[in-house]
Amino acid sequence: TSIRQHTHYPEAFPLSWATGWGEDEFGLWMAFSYKGQRQQFRWCEPGTFLMGSPEDEPERSAAETHHEVTFSKGFWIADTAVTQGLWEAVMDDNPSDFKGESRPVERVSWNDTQRFIDAMNQMNPDLKLCLPTEAQWEYACRGNTRTPFAYGETLTSDLADYASTYAYAAETGAAYRKGTTDVGTFMPNAFGLYDLHGNVREWCADPWHENYHGAPNKSKAWNKGGDKKSRTLRGGSWANKPDHCRSAHRSGYPEDLLNRAVGFRVAMNL
Repeated sequence: TSIRQHTHYPEAFPLSWATGWGEDEFGLWMAFSYKGQRQQFRWCEPGTFLMGSPEDEPERSAAETHHEVTFSKGFWIADTAVTQGLWEAVMDDNPSDFKGESRPVERVSWNDTQRFIDAMNQMNPDLKLCLPTEAQWEYACRGNTRTPFAYGETLTSDLADYASTYAYAAETGAAYRKGTTDVGTFMPNAFGLYDLHGNVREWCADPWHENYHGAPNKSKAWNKGGDKKSRTLRGGSWANKPDHCRSAHRSGYPEDLLNRAVGFRVAMNL
């Protein structure tokens, strides 16, 4: 079957920027290349899911109230966080503490991500890059699961770069790993996406809301209300213990925050 005949494939195929595309066991993918740096995207099908966590999930917070969210349209999201190689190719600098071309860029604020996205979109307006909404991020992270992690009830050190028991015991009590790892080092989730439970925490488009009271049941960014000077962070990092790496865990930080455990991945605004 031709990739163009896929049931939920977007109507407009962005050939102007795609340097590769296809379908595999995880579904549809497309990629672009810039100055030798490649970024791949995965197609997330339309659907409905329960965002947040059930009341009996260990370590949950009051900020994670279960509510249903429906995606009437699918969306593209990068399969990895933006790497230092891609960031440097676009921005001509590298703010990261843990240097490595294939490691995620970190120490970038929410405002910095907007500068990067603007620069990419100016180079090719058909890209239509953006940050994922908080709902898109969790939908993509879960990969049709309802467990605390995309891999099941627990997280182990062979599944993600996080502050595992082994890691902080070996670090004389310091509850963190030594830093980031190359993106894609660990196995992907069911959607073919990497590092959603570790490596770096990731900025989302939404302003920070303390809870889901009044949250929309659609996939768009929740721009009404909230703290307009703070943005939502999702996912775990090399510095986080498992409870902060759960699919439902969320927190908000000032949009000018610089932290070596914080990076981002991009999505596409269709």
